[in-house]
Amino acid sequence: MLVTTKTEEILQKQRCFFQTGKTRAIDFRREALKTLKHLLIADREKILLALKQDFNKSNFESIETELLFCTRQIDYTLKNLKSWIKPDKVPASLFQLPASARIVAEPLGIILIIGAWNYPVQLTLSPLISAIAAGNCAIIKPSEITSRTSVAIAHLIGQAFPSEYITVIEGGKDIVRDLIAHKFDRIFFTGSSRVGQIIMEAAAKHLTPVTLELGGKSPCIIEPDIDLDITARRVAWGKFLNCGQTCIAPDYVLIHRSIKTAFLKKIQEKIEQFYGSDPERSPDYAKIVNDFHFQRLLSAIEPQKVVIGGKSNAETRYIAPTVMDGVTWDDRIMEEEIFGPILPVLEYEDLEAAIAQINARPKPLALYLFTNKKKTRERVLQATSSGNVCLNDTLMQIVSEHLPFGGVGESGMGTSHGKIGFNTFSHQKSILQRSFWLDLPLRYPPYTEIKAKFFNFFLR
Repeated sequence: MLVTTKTEEILQKQRCFFQTGKTRAIDFRREALKTLKHLLIADREKILLALKQDFNKSNFESIETELLFCTRQIDYTLKNLKSWIKPDKVPASLFQLPASARIVAEPLGIILIIGAWNYPVQLTLSPLISAIAAGNCAIIKPSEITSRTSVAIAHLIGQAFPSEYITVIEGGKDIVRDLIAHKFDRIFFTGSSRVGQIIMEAAAKHLTPVTLELGGKSPCIIEPDIDLDITARRVAWGKFLNCGQTCIAPDYVLIHRSIKTAFLKKIQEKIEQFYGSDPERSPDYAKIVNDFHFQRLLSAIEPQKVVIGGKSNAETRYIAPTVMDGVTWDDRIMEEEIFGPILPVLEYEDLEAAIAQINARPKPLALYLFTNKKKTRERVLQATSSGNVCLNDTLMQIVSEHLPFGGVGESGMGTSHGKIGFNTFSHQKSILQRSFWLDLPLRYPPYTEIKAKFFNFFLR
């Protein structure tokens, strides 16, 4: 195939460039990161326009969740890169003495990054920043669903780096299939669990390690002892940001029956405060990315259970911020991750029963809990498993470079961000150095009874 031949040519050029050792030099890595930051800022108007065209993202939202996220990560990486690269000296064991031991972070080689469409800049360039910091070459495949942003990313990377170092390959499913058929040193994929399985199956043929950032139905538990006004504001923001197309958005609310009615009233107030009485006219409210997802979301709405929103416009791919009440665990909306501006509300009386319902389903990427009680926090944290947790807020756990980000079980594999992201694209190579001046015969044959007694002494 022509595509396969082209891909192999690019890979061969990158392997040759990587073997020169240039990417290992700290000054080379730092300059690459500085160049990427400079062009992100210089090209921001083009990027903002592309995001606006792809799904009506407001400039504020695009800067906040896409550009600023990346530039802050670059700044943090530049600040800490020297310490990350420095070999980590560790003690040698008694049986190794005299010796010294250290761990060296070694670049893996050629990285394949397959980006996602919902935050097409952040979710493509954030892993690239970590890959550059670790000293690798990379091939980037942006999502074809956000086609204008894909072009903008290709233009930016083409300006910044030679193709033998970092290159962008655009295209659809055929390109992905071709890329994953080749051998890489790590694949970093962000997207659905279904595609994640395909990526992992293909990678297994080459024993290629993978990082999979997937998703799932992230629950939001709301206890009665909270500040209802702030809780409603933070839930509404986290759910309807980017028109609900966020992998860690609160997928559904589990709320104590005693405050459900008050919560519904409050969240309606917050939606109107954010987007006005007609969100379709709001400059701050995005649209659904394409017709497929628009129809998928519409089919999940049960009109008789809609208490807020529910309006839509196929021409503009608009779906209003929508809240559904009276939802049960058997409803269609609860079958899979929503990934859109629809918030099902389920009520409970007993927290243990709510926890049991969460645990009966695949482990989510995120879990949210609103409560002021330490005992409740400890119980939920101990009883549930999720990729990450945010207490008394939504989405903010992803902001810190000190917190690793990733899923567990069906919601993902591996972690990223900060030093953890650097480690993801590095091999932690163990190095032991021994001296010639002492070479005790204890470990060498013949294995006498005296030698056996010596080693048996340490079994106590």
